Amino acid sequence: MRGQHILGLEHMSPLDIERVLDTAAEMKKLVGRQKNKKLSVLRGKAIVNVFFENSTRTRSSFELAGKYLGADVINIAASTSSVAKGESLRDTLLTVQAMGIDAIVMRHSAEGAAQYATRYVDAVVINAGDGAHEHPTQGLLDLLTIRQHHGKIAGKKVAIIGDILHSRVARSNVWGLLKLGAEVHLGGPKTMIPKEMVDMGGHHPSPGGRRYRRCRRGERFTHSA
Repeated sequence: MRGQHILGLEHMSPLDIERVLDTAAEMKKLVGRQKNKKLSVLRGKAIVNVFFENSTRTRSSFELAGKYLGADVINIAASTSSVAKGESLRDTLLTVQAMGIDAIVMRHSAEGAAQYATRYVDAVVINAGDGAHEHPTQGLLDLLTIRQHHGKIAGKKVAIIGDILHSRVARSNVWGLLKLGAEVHLGGPKTMIPKEMVDMGGHHPSPGGRRYRRCRRGERFTHSA
C-alpha cells in the first residue's frame, strides 16, 4: 500500500490493515532495540503536520515517528499560522503543496477534510481526525494494542460503550474491528449510537459477515446470533 492515503478504516481493506499492524509491530521492536532511534527509512522525505485543532499526543507522536524514521518534519498549527488571519483550508493546502512535501498529516474539525485535502495535494494524506467522522491512526493503534495483548482479533468480542455518535475514535474502532473479524457490541443511549451502525438494538451485518448490535440498558453483552 505504498503511497496510499489513510483517510479512514471504513474503506480500508482487511489486508491493508493487517499490513500496517505487522509493519508497526516490527518498527516498534526495531526502535526499541536501538540506542540511536534514528532510522533511514524516510531519509530525504518531508512530512508536514497540519493541525487545525489542538493536540498533544497525536501531533507529538507523528512528529517523533517521522523523526525516528529519518524524515524532516514541520509542524503547522492553525493558531499560529495564516489560518488565524482568515486563510482558507484550500489556500493552506496549496501553500503546503508548493513546498514539495511527501506526506501531510492533518487534523480538522470538519468531517471529510482529509478527503478534501487529496484534491489539492499530490502528497500522501494521513487523517489525524476529521470532525466526528474518523480517527484512523488511533483506531490502528488500538487494534495493534489489542492484538499484542490478546492475540488474533478475529473471533474476539469487543464492547464499545459511551457516546459513539460523536466519537471519531469509536467509529474507527468499530470499522477496524469488524474488518478483522471481531464481534462488536455498542452500548449507550440510543441517541448516542450512529443510526447507520445500528437501529434500536437490532442486528446489522458487518462487511466481513460479522455482526454488531446495540445492547439495551441492563442487557448482558451476548453473542449476536
